[in-house]
Amino acid sequence: MTASISCLVIDAVDIRRVADFWLAALGWEEREVDEVGVSIGPPGGGPGIDVIAVPERKSVKNRLHLDLRADGSTQAAEVERLTGLGATRADVGQGPDVSWVVLADPEGNEFCVLSRSVQDLDAEGR
Repeated sequence: MTASISCLVIDAVDIRRVADFWLAALGWEEREVDEVGVSIGPPGGGPGIDVIAVPERKSVKNRLHLDLRADGSTQAAEVERLTGLGATRADVGQGPDVSWVVLADPEGNEFCVLSRSVQDLDAEGR
């Protein structure tokens, strides 16, 4: 027997703001809302993200993060779109020569935008 991932969880002080950011960033839909949090996921099902209310703000670098790929655009265009939604550039010690861009959501949770798009991988047969 094995386990399967049900969802990823993001702690947030302002669950609505963080959930709305990830809804727009990923093009997902809201699944459930209650006093504890907001569940979002891809249309058609599959593992999603639960944004759960916590009383304290983030204080250290995440130990787990999401890696995103541009879909139908470039890395630069995707970074611009995400910063327009409220993401900010983040320095986690990645150095100047990496191929990815580190961003943070509206409450500081880091994530990366990778250099190759979904279409680049498709063209490479991956």
